[in-house]
Amino acid sequence: MSSETRTDDTPLQYDDGYGYGPGVGVGPHPLPWPEDGRYDPQLLAEGDRRNVVDRYRYWTREAIVADLDTRRHDFHVAVENWGHDFNIGSVVRTANAFLAKEVHIVGRRRWNRRGAMVTDRYQHVRHHPDTGSLTSWAAAEGLPVIGIDNLPGAVPLERTVLPRRCVLLFGQEGPGLTEEAREHAAMVCSIAQFGSTRSINAGAAAAIAMHAWVQRYAEIGDSPA
Repeated sequence: MSSETRTDDTPLQYDDGYGYGPGVGVGPHPLPWPEDGRYDPQLLAEGDRRNVVDRYRYWTREAIVADLDTRRHDFHVAVENWGHDFNIGSVVRTANAFLAKEVHIVGRRRWNRRGAMVTDRYQHVRHHPDTGSLTSWAAAEGLPVIGIDNLPGAVPLERTVLPRRCVLLFGQEGPGLTEEAREHAAMVCSIAQFGSTRSINAGAAAAIAMHAWVQRYAEIGDSPA
């Protein structure tokens, strides 16, 4: 549970490992404990039931974030949040899995964190009040904004080489990208679909686009952990 103190009224979270069976995480670390500042004494004593890969067992949250920061990828993820879209949590969780540089929430500051499964603890999240603010920030950083939406004139993602340094921008579930987002995007990519539905889930679309970037630029190892 990290070194944060649990109280009786603290809501259980996926990252705590409670309610997911005895196979989640590891128990107390055997003595002697490792002498390393990255380790959390409370986790060493009580066990680590968090949803983290084995290399980060017993580490403090701060140590995990610092290590991730040394190898984050060159793409950012941005998602418009005008209607408190529950998909945003899923987008954040996937961005953490693919090690995005940052996640940018455009619009409402508050967003539904349930789908993130507390991965936002390890992922940098930045807020922009509107799309113009996001695109101004991206321009200052030299990052092209790539919209992802099945719009007339969009180029197929499957036939497009995404820039190594970029911001992948997603609209909210239903309406998709706003008109302002479309105007500011350097390019809009569509995802090929073959069924009867008009669009796919926004969280799924974000995962597909991030994986397209990963397939081209990430160093793929032999082990998932």
